[in-house]
Amino acid sequence: MKKLFSCALICALLLPQSLWACTGIELKTQDGKQLAARSIEWGAYELKSNLVLMPRGVKYQAYTSLGEQNGHKWTGKYGFVGISLVYDTYIGEGMNEAGLNAGMFYFPGYGSLAKYEKRKNSKSLIDMNLTTWILSSFSTVEEVKENIHKIIVVPVGYDKNGNPLPTAHWRVTDAQGGSIVIEITDGGKVNVYDNKVGVLTNSPQFPWQVTNLNNYVNLKSGTAKGFEANGIQIKSFGATSSLLGLPGDYTPPSRFVRAFFSIKTAPQMPNAEKGIRQAFQILKGFTIPIGMEFAPGEKIPNIPSATQWTALSNLSDREFYYNTMYNPLVRKVDLKKIDFETVQKTVSPLETQLEPVFKEIYFN
Repeated sequence: MKKLFSCALICALLLPQSLWACTGIELKTQDGKQLAARSIEWGAYELKSNLVLMPRGVKYQAYTSLGEQNGHKWTGKYGFVGISLVYDTYIGEGMNEAGLNAGMFYFPGYGSLAKYEKRKNSKSLIDMNLTTWILSSFSTVEEVKENIHKIIVVPVGYDKNGNPLPTAHWRVTDAQGGSIVIEITDGGKVNVYDNKVGVLTNSPQFPWQVTNLNNYVNLKSGTAKGFEANGIQIKSFGATSSLLGLPGDYTPPSRFVRAFFSIKTAPQMPNAEKGIRQAFQILKGFTIPIGMEFAPGEKIPNIPSATQWTALSNLSDREFYYNTMYNPLVRKVDLKKIDFETVQKTVSPLETQLEPVFKEIYFN
């Protein structure tokens, strides 16, 4: 188990930073439904993510930085559904039966976790177990705020030079409209920020990303009005020219700005069904074609897209949705229909058909 654990984390985290990117957005419908959606980009190889269902009352024990399952122990108060990363105990995104959503977003170069100390095992858990701890333990953002300082988040491992492997920051949202970003920096300092902009990507820190929005204060939806100068008519080439200057690349700061303006200019949908469709449509604009992440001459992996899956939590109605790089069809898990007291732990692949799906149309 320890060898498998070590191989998984090394493969996942020692690759170039550009290969892992995430974009998260939040929407609220006219009838008060809270939606939290996100994509995940991983260009190195197929993540083989699974859909994981965990029942209520599971007894957990976290891994520590040595790859041993000897860390913090707790009993899950809530059942949840989530999507795994690399290893089935690593939940990248999910929602629990109380309507709490949590997910990890890569945060290289800025996240700095507490150094692992064996004597503190009872309070320690690796960063890759934090989403599971949150989803299984709490029902609201406020509860997470009250308890996040009671545990110690340590690196999933260390490289051959003794340096901690890159880590993440986390978004947590709830059915009441609460939303926070958790960033652990400076060797274990836990920072919790209220997420009032409804967006999260990757590095750098969340406060910097919010401040950077001020650089785009002139942007607005619509088409810029023309004017005349020295007898020459200056006019727009086409629609949305009032957004000239909106960054179009895939770096985390650019995606943050673009995601912010995407949700702020989007019309508020009347209900959850239309809001869910809107969220998936918005996130299509952040799909990264696989070739974009590799320099000329580098070998490009044989996968359809760097955006391997997109997920959405309808927090108000306890519904979890996703689609994948192989199939744009959005699938739904209704947590209200699951008896988390009696259901068994279930792990199933996101896809059984690992080729893009086409449907031929016939004319008679």
